[in-house]
Amino acid sequence: MALKLDTYSGGRRSSAAAHIRSALLGALGLAVAAGGMTAGLPQKAEAAAPEACAALQAKYPALKGKTLVNAINPHTPGYETIDPKDPTNYIGFDIDLGEAIGECLGFKLTYKPVTFASLLTTLQAGQADIVISDIYATKDRAKAADFITYLKVFDGVLVAKGNPKGISGINSSLCGTVAAENTGYVEVPLIQALEAECKAAGKPAPEIQLYDNNANCIQAILAGRADTYINDVNTVDGAVKAYPDKLEKATAVTLPYSVGIAVPRNNLAFRDAVMAALVEIQKSGLQAELMKKWNLPAEQLETPKLVLAD
Repeated sequence: MALKLDTYSGGRRSSAAAHIRSALLGALGLAVAAGGMTAGLPQKAEAAAPEACAALQAKYPALKGKTLVNAINPHTPGYETIDPKDPTNYIGFDIDLGEAIGECLGFKLTYKPVTFASLLTTLQAGQADIVISDIYATKDRAKAADFITYLKVFDGVLVAKGNPKGISGINSSLCGTVAAENTGYVEVPLIQALEAECKAAGKPAPEIQLYDNNANCIQAILAGRADTYINDVNTVDGAVKAYPDKLEKATAVTLPYSVGIAVPRNNLAFRDAVMAALVEIQKSGLQAELMKKWNLPAEQLETPKLVLAD
């Protein structure tokens, strides 16, 4: 897929871009530009050399000066969401990380908001160049895109206050309950797979209600339409923080997946460039600082690896 030049995506650049530029330069040991940086971002880190990103820009010159489109589902607080102070802007860890990757490789990002289920189809259709949107990298999804991982996956089990259904994870405790999930989420087949176990125990299979974003799933529990919502633990913790008298986290579960950046399967040079930039960003300490800024647990950081289709 040909990379786009000066493409307008329907969503403007994140206002974090200037701060990320300063933070990245600081993390790579360069002088910080005038104007200061976002609180909590590093002034300097030891692991990366100032020449690292310049060398990558020289190695991948086709990216420099381009404006690329990042497809996002902007309904995951902490990762990507609409800025409450400016509805035309997006904020979150994934937004900042994408800006840092772009800054390192010399390109800018604009944003195309879509439903979660449309993230990869938007990429495949050539309407976006990259997807950085808290999407789990799986072998099945790798049929549509190549993935570069950057975070481990910890899921939380969100329930109504007091956990009236006694839900304890993705197990037989879900029999006879209603789970609200996003269309296309990996949790959907895991819950569906409990049907045989529930029937063997003489219990009804779990019912799944499908929605287009996290906010609607959470509202389904608040409205009493659903009993649980199982998704990224940081999203679940954020919901509990927002509604402490109505919601709680029953437990946390580890899933055998990683969060990944999706790129087109037919553009190996772009994939290699993004992975190389991510490696340098991790070495510089910037990813760890961005995770701290957005309250993501340090142990969630994962060394980049590729998840590709068989």
